[in-house]
Amino acid sequence: MGGIGIWQLVIVLLIVILVFGAKKLRNIGGDLGSAIKNFKQAVKQDEDDGEDEAKRVETKSEKIIDGEVTSKNNQKA
Repeated sequence: MGGIGIWQLVIVLLIVILVFGAKKLRNIGGDLGSAIKNFKQAVKQDEDDGEDEAKRVETKSEKIIDGEVTSKNNQKA
Protein backbone atom coordinates (compact mmCIF):
# COMPACT_ATOMS: atom_id res chain seq x y z
CA MET A 1 0.00 0.00 0.00
CA GLY A 2 1.37 3.41 -0.95
CA GLY A 3 4.01 1.99 -3.32
CA ILE A 4 3.82 2.11 -7.10
CA GLY A 5 3.55 -1.36 -8.54
CA ILE A 6 4.45 -2.65 -11.98
CA TRP A 7 0.82 -2.61 -13.12
CA GLN A 8 0.41 1.08 -12.31
CA LEU A 9 3.56 1.86 -14.31
CA VAL A 10 2.28 -0.17 -17.28
CA ILE A 11 -1.05 1.66 -17.21
CA VAL A 12 0.65 5.07 -17.05
CA LEU A 13 2.94 4.09 -19.94
CA LEU A 14 -0.03 3.01 -22.07
CA ILE A 15 -1.86 6.27 -21.38
CA VAL A 16 1.23 8.29 -22.31
CA ILE A 17 1.60 6.32 -25.57
CA LEU A 18 -2.07 6.87 -26.40
CA VAL A 19 -1.90 10.60 -25.70
CA PHE A 20 1.38 11.40 -27.44
CA GLY A 21 1.81 8.56 -29.91
CA ALA A 22 4.86 6.36 -30.35
CA LYS A 23 6.41 8.52 -33.09
CA LYS A 24 6.20 11.71 -31.06
CA LEU A 25 7.68 9.97 -28.01
CA ARG A 26 10.57 8.76 -30.15
CA ASN A 27 11.18 12.32 -31.36
CA ILE A 28 11.03 13.65 -27.81
CA GLY A 29 13.54 11.01 -26.72
CA GLY A 30 15.90 11.91 -29.57
CA ASP A 31 15.62 15.63 -28.79
CA LEU A 32 16.27 14.99 -25.12
CA GLY A 33 19.30 12.85 -25.95
CA SER A 34 20.80 15.49 -28.25
CA ALA A 35 20.17 18.19 -25.63
CA ILE A 36 22.05 16.17 -23.01
CA LYS A 37 24.88 15.53 -25.48
CA ASN A 38 25.18 19.25 -26.29
CA PHE A 39 25.14 20.11 -22.59
CA LYS A 40 27.99 17.67 -21.88
CA GLN A 41 30.02 19.12 -24.77
CA ALA A 42 29.49 22.66 -23.48
CA VAL A 43 30.60 21.68 -19.97
CA LYS A 44 33.69 19.93 -21.36
CA GLN A 45 34.50 22.96 -23.53
CA ASP A 46 34.23 25.27 -20.52
CA GLU A 47 36.58 23.02 -18.54
CA ASP A 48 39.07 23.02 -21.44
CA ASP A 49 38.85 26.82 -21.69
CA GLY A 50 39.55 27.08 -17.96
CA GLU A 51 42.63 24.90 -18.33
CA ASP A 52 43.85 27.02 -21.26
CA GLU A 53 43.36 30.18 -19.18
CA ALA A 54 45.31 28.63 -16.31
CA LYS A 55 48.16 27.76 -18.69
CA ARG A 56 48.22 31.34 -20.01
CA VAL A 57 48.41 32.68 -16.45
CA GLU A 58 51.24 30.25 -15.66
CA THR A 59 53.24 31.29 -18.72
CA LYS A 60 52.79 34.94 -17.90
CA SER A 61 53.93 34.38 -14.31
CA GLU A 62 56.94 32.39 -15.50
CA LYS A 63 58.18 35.42 -17.46
CA ILE A 64 58.50 37.52 -14.33
CA ILE A 65 62.11 37.59 -13.29
CA ASP A 66 63.20 38.50 -9.80
CA GLY A 67 66.43 40.36 -9.74
CA GLU A 68 68.19 43.67 -9.68
CA VAL A 69 66.76 46.50 -11.70
CA THR A 70 69.29 48.35 -13.80
CA SER A 71 68.79 51.49 -15.83
CA LYS A 72 68.82 51.40 -19.60
CA ASN A 73 71.57 53.97 -19.81
CA ASN A 74 74.80 52.49 -18.55
CA GLN A 75 76.99 55.30 -17.28
CA LYS A 76 80.73 54.87 -17.40
CA ALA A 77 82.39 56.02 -14.25
